[in-house]
Amino acid sequence: MIDTGVAAVPRLAGRLRGGGDYLAGGDGLDDCDGHGTDVALLLAGAADGTGIGAGMAPGAGLVSLRQSSARFAVRDDDGTERPAGEIRTLAAAVDRAVALGASVINVSEVVCVPADRLDDVAAPLRTAVAAARRADVLVVAAAGNLDPAGTCTGDPGLRPLPALYDAVLAVGAVDGDDRPAPFSVAGPWVDVAAPGVGLPAPAGPEGAVVSGTSYAAPLVAGTAALVRERFPMLTAGQVADRLRATARRPGAGRDDRVGDGVLDPSAALSAEPLLLVPGPGGPTAGGTAGGPGTPQGATAPLPAPTPRPPDLPAVAGIGAVAAAGGALAAVLAGLRRRTGGARRFLSS
Repeated sequence: MIDTGVAAVPRLAGRLRGGGDYLAGGDGLDDCDGHGTDVALLLAGAADGTGIGAGMAPGAGLVSLRQSSARFAVRDDDGTERPAGEIRTLAAAVDRAVALGASVINVSEVVCVPADRLDDVAAPLRTAVAAARRADVLVVAAAGNLDPAGTCTGDPGLRPLPALYDAVLAVGAVDGDDRPAPFSVAGPWVDVAAPGVGLPAPAGPEGAVVSGTSYAAPLVAGTAALVRERFPMLTAGQVADRLRATARRPGAGRDDRVGDGVLDPSAALSAEPLLLVPGPGGPTAGGTAGGPGTPQGATAPLPAPTPRPPDLPAVAGIGAVAAAGGALAAVLAGLRRRTGGARRFLSS
């Protein structure tokens, strides 16, 4: 979890540890924005006292790195102030998450930069993301929100980071009826989409809802954590391919707003054959991530098993796999129950 920090709330008890704080020093378990805590609960929160409200992977172990905040400000060279969070520290947080043994990294933040500045401004982040993929770590990132006053203004010359990179699984947002959210940044880099409109705010007051690609990303990351446990022999790239191949495809084919389709957790955890790659006509059996497909039903060699990183709690048991589709349904049910609540929009 690279975000605004994650508070040590009861629904994460025993599964949350700090990885560091790039804003104020510390362990990453302070969250004065509330954003990171909401994202963490959508990803891995346990059910509340009534047995509802579980996140996508309610047994996953989480490591929190606080790297951004709307409550902290930094001053640019021209004297203007902006919320804290730098590409340089985001790159450092990705590197640290890999070093701490994460198998999935969720980045529910984005910065849009001019395309002609990618080689200089974004070089450290590009290097960190590439290193994560080489280490067999899956990076899941929000596609970003259109915001005339922010960095993602809709200017076609801007590119969202880290969502832009091929080694990142970029997530757009849809509403409860799978319609693309009007604020979700579109582009050929978008891989999949997930619900991100009017979701119940897990750490907020009763009736509060949140919207943004920030909140779609953890639903995908949580599903990825379950897939990585159920199929530990799959590489990070093969997990990403499986999520894309099993997504509910747009009727007209791939779409820059939702990528290959809308997340389908049940299909991701149960579809056969094991190795799938997305394609224009639907998923096909495949060998290695990004490699050519083979005829449906063909047998493909499996990669060597990936050992579990040391010193991390195990993610949710296989019993939780069957509940993953229900978790997404519960999110949508909560959306429909709470549509009259206060609305909170955040940067991504």
